[in-house]
Amino acid sequence: VATYSKYYGQRVNDGFNDKVGFKYTGLQNCSIVIRNVTEQDEGCYHCLFNTYPDGSLTGKPCLRVYELHEPVVDVRESNSTEEWVVSCSATGRPAPTVTLSVSQQDLSFSQYNTVSVSNTNATFTVTTTAVLSGSCKHSTQVGCAARVLSAPHREVMVTTPDDDDDDGEKLFQSHRFIN
Repeated sequence: VATYSKYYGQRVNDGFNDKVGFKYTGLQNCSIVIRNVTEQDEGCYHCLFNTYPDGSLTGKPCLRVYELHEPVVDVRESNSTEEWVVSCSATGRPAPTVTLSVSQQDLSFSQYNTVSVSNTNATFTVTTTAVLSGSCKHSTQVGCAARVLSAPHREVMVTTPDDDDDDGEKLFQSHRFIN
């Protein structure tokens, strides 16, 4: 896809100019950057360093592509006045880990259920559902974090409404945090 030499300098092969660029060029340190990475770029690359008089040195770095979409949180009132049903879904590749959290210490999750669905585009959608128990009379923040291996995680926070609203309407506020 690309070459570098002291005599000819940097050369990116035809068809790769928009995709590949050099980060460092030099005989002691030469590296390329692959831009706008997609799952088609995943694989192992063969690197060849021709040196005189030692001959050629080879390397084979491998690229794994991770994908993680923003989680979606759904909070519903349960039949019980002391409970909420919290559901969070996240789609990624490989299958993401989904974690629920709550800001109020006297509230806790129980009856966890996690389902993973394999999608046709090689991603997975993981949905975790749990019952939030305790005194739900005051608004509280419910969080959902999704993670794919060592990639940065994504987190969404939803504020549950006060039970004491005068008009009886329940409004949820959502905040998202991407690390």
